[in-house]
Amino acid sequence: MAAGLEEGLTYSNPTALVVGGFSVQRAHLQHVEGISKVCTDGYRSTYKESHSKEYIDRINNEFYNFDRISKEITEPGDGWDGWFVALENNEVVGAIGGGMFDQNKGEIYVLYLDPNRRDEGIGTLLLDAFTKVQKEKGATEQWVSVAKGNQKGIPFYEARGFVFHNEQDSFANNHDEQFISNRYRRKV
Repeated sequence: MAAGLEEGLTYSNPTALVVGGFSVQRAHLQHVEGISKVCTDGYRSTYKESHSKEYIDRINNEFYNFDRISKEITEPGDGWDGWFVALENNEVVGAIGGGMFDQNKGEIYVLYLDPNRRDEGIGTLLLDAFTKVQKEKGATEQWVSVAKGNQKGIPFYEARGFVFHNEQDSFANNHDEQFISNRYRRKV
C-alpha cells in the first residue's frame, strides 16, 4: 500500500487522505463533473482502438452522466459503496467505485484516470484506498472485470496481485456485440 494509507480513509470515516500532491476522499456532488470527465475521457482513451465510437458513446452516456453519478454519490446502497476521487488542487484526476457482492467479496466496478496523468501513481493510490474501505466492510477477496485485450488495465491489475479467473461476455453487450471481459481476483 502507498505510504500514509494505514490511517485516514475508512468507510465509516471517509475524510480526505493526502499522499504526495494528491488527496483521496469520498466523492461529493461538487465532484460529479470531474468524475464524468475523467471516466468518459478514460473510457474513450482505453477503448478507441478496440470498440466502435457508437459503443463508447453508449457506455459513456449510460454510466458516466451527471444524473447517474449524482445519484450514486447521494444514495449508495447494497452492492455499491459510492465513488471515491483522487484530487490535485481540488481537481478530479481519478475516480474509483465499487461495492460488496458477497459477504467477503468486493468488486471494483470502475477505475479511471485523466488519460494524461497515467504513471503518476494515481490509480494505485485509488485502488489502495478503496481496498482499505472494502476490507473494513469484510472483504477478503477483491474482483474486477477488464475487457479482454485492455493493455492499460490488465497489466495494472496483474502488477497489483490480481490473477485471471475466467472470461465472460461483457456486461454492456447488445445482442449483436461479442466483447469479452476477463475476470480477475486477488486476496486482500
